[in-house]
Amino acid sequence: MNETGRLRVALLVLRLGLGVFLALWSVDKLVQSQGTVHIFSHFYGLHIPATAARVIGVAELLLSAAFLAGWWKTGTYGLALLLHTVSTLSTYRELLSPFGRNHLFIAGVPVLAAFVALFVLRREDTLLSLDRRPPPDPAHSDHI
Repeated sequence: MNETGRLRVALLVLRLGLGVFLALWSVDKLVQSQGTVHIFSHFYGLHIPATAARVIGVAELLLSAAFLAGWWKTGTYGLALLLHTVSTLSTYRELLSPFGRNHLFIAGVPVLAAFVALFVLRREDTLLSLDRRPPPDPAHSDHI
């Protein structure tokens, strides 16, 4: 397999792993909506009803499906990156004290890095993607 093929496989693995991660959090909002209510209150300072948590879960599940399919990559990858960025930054207190009971929060940091990497390389992510437009000619494009 050549370098381009290896990159395409690596990006597919990254998309599927992050998509499943996002989908699991979406399902959690549907089946454990009270937990989502508590998280929104504690980390975001927002008091939402359980119904809103389920609506957010459905919307996030739709985003997860589009993300997994590689559809409209700039929008879906960008929105997933934004959601995880907000989620990670909202736990800054736990991240500044990562040992003891807060040690699992640090896992959000490499996940955030993976979302950034996939967003930056989204044009090359074409394997099993609904949005299979070929990458632009690098000689004519230097934007992200």
